[in-house]
Parts: sequence; structure tokens; C-alpha cells
Amino acid sequence: MLVPQFGMKPVEHFGVLLLDTKHNVLRTSLVSVGTLDASIVHPREVFREALAAGASALILFHNHPSGDPAPSGDDVELTFRMVKAGELMGISVLDHVIIAEHRFCSLKDRGDLIPVGIRP
Repeated sequence: MLVPQFGMKPVEHFGVLLLDTKHNVLRTSLVSVGTLDASIVHPREVFREALAAGASALILFHNHPSGDPAPSGDDVELTFRMVKAGELMGISVLDHVIIAEHRFCSLKDRGDLIPVGIRP
């Protein structure tokens, strides 16, 4: 769903899929447009969108213009911050998907939604 729209963007775009209680998509919201290799995102913008939509869960996404969907250390750190903020807000962060060209990487599938100090 997101690859065709964001896979070939020349700069980073960060957004969220806002989900209802059954995890149906309420809407897609673009939160930040950055540069060739960075996008500044704060939990307040992400969760403002979620609250406004009445979302109970969300999926983070952003693109990598480089063509490589592998997450950076900053991507993993940002994901942890968002998961923690979501726990405080009562809004689940289900995944963070990184899109690049015709591919994507799911941090959930990689096991990167759990903070390093808590991993088994």
C-alpha cells in the first residue's frame, strides 16, 4: 500500500497509518518531510495525529531515498521512543516500516520493537 506512493521519493517522508480498534486503517497521515537522509519527527506530532483521528493503534513508516530499507540505529532509537510514548498514551505502535524503491523492512518482523535491555 505504501511502497508505490513513497518508495521512490527523493527525500525522506515520515508518516503514520492510523488504525481503529480492529486495526482497520482510518487514514494515512504524513507527519514530516525531511532531507535526502533525515527527517525530524517528535512523538507529539505523531500522537497528535492519532488523537485527532481517534486511533487506538498506529504503524509508523518512512522512506529511505538511498534505496536500502535497512533501519539505521537512529530509526531503531526513534521507534523505541514512539513505542514508549504510545504506552503512556494508550495507543499501540504496532510496527515501523521502512520503504525503499520497491522493497520494505518491518522493524516488528526484525524484532526491533522491543528495547535492547528488555530483549530475551
